[in-house]
Amino acid sequence: MNFRLFSIRKFFTGIDGFLVSDMNNIRYLTGFTGSSGFLLITKTKNIFATDFRYKEQFDREVSGWDIFIEKRERVKTIAALSKKLGIKKLGFEASVPYDFFKRLSRKDLVLKPLKNVVEKARAIKDSEEMSLIKEAVRRAETAFLEVRPHIKKGIRESRVAVMLAERLKKRGCARIPFDIIVTSGRNSSMPHAKATEKKIEAGDLVVIDWGGEAGGYFSDMTRTLLVRGKDMSKKMEIYNIVLKANRKAVSAVSPGVESKKIDNSARHVIKKAGYGEFFGHGTGHGVGLQVHELPHITSKSREVIKKDMVFTIEPGIYVPGLGGVRIEDMVAVKSKGAETLTTLSKGLEIV
Repeated sequence: MNFRLFSIRKFFTGIDGFLVSDMNNIRYLTGFTGSSGFLLITKTKNIFATDFRYKEQFDREVSGWDIFIEKRERVKTIAALSKKLGIKKLGFEASVPYDFFKRLSRKDLVLKPLKNVVEKARAIKDSEEMSLIKEAVRRAETAFLEVRPHIKKGIRESRVAVMLAERLKKRGCARIPFDIIVTSGRNSSMPHAKATEKKIEAGDLVVIDWGGEAGGYFSDMTRTLLVRGKDMSKKMEIYNIVLKANRKAVSAVSPGVESKKIDNSARHVIKKAGYGEFFGHGTGHGVGLQVHELPHITSKSREVIKKDMVFTIEPGIYVPGLGGVRIEDMVAVKSKGAETLTTLSKGLEIV
């Protein structure tokens, strides 16, 4: 954890201390898995504040931090601790709720918002994090392969989602990262539609978007199946375009490139094929302690890709009335390109 703190202290310019209240960032810096607390970090002190409920959990999970048990309203505690530590200029996460900022601003402190300080550090995965993400991928893929024989004409979208969630739990996932998406036929043209009671029918494109978990780290992937039936040629055409876009984007991944270049490589394939208006979301996003974190792989993002980042590549085409296709992989950035962490086949599967 010391290296993680070192990377945070590099941003200590013009401040005496840094307040961390986002629980994902707290977990990253300390290993604490509880749901309440905050950190006060100075150049020489590491203070972890939480309430009595988590004292024993802190002792089990955290080392290298001095604990302070909260006994009064949080803003008052922060002000009192800051005074004790000699903090006059306090950095804080720019993502805090406005009401919290207003109450803190009434205290005798000079406040400086800092954007994505911990999040930028989190974007670079160490070997332990990478191992957990790979295990989250393995659990998700194993669960899918167990459910795959049941995905066929006549089964309801909701039933597939429930079966997949059950298998993820049985495979060791303590949490389901997000509501599993299972959409078919006309529903599949809505990128984030929820699973319904609709039965999968002949000719349906079936989009399944799910993820796994291991040690608090997540995975996220999507596969699209096609049920034998009508209008097969058009749906196969769309699938192959998305597959080409996916592969182009993966091949564009390299340390030093701007993330928008990766997005543009996928978007160009889809636009050239005449389906540009049917691809309206970004090509990918970082995955780790959260399903959506840095970096953002979009047409407007100028984030620079770095070694050991982990993110999704998920181009799609969504045609109202016909259906949608999304193929989502997870990649890790290596010295000379991308390692694809997902191993499930991307070839079109007709069921």
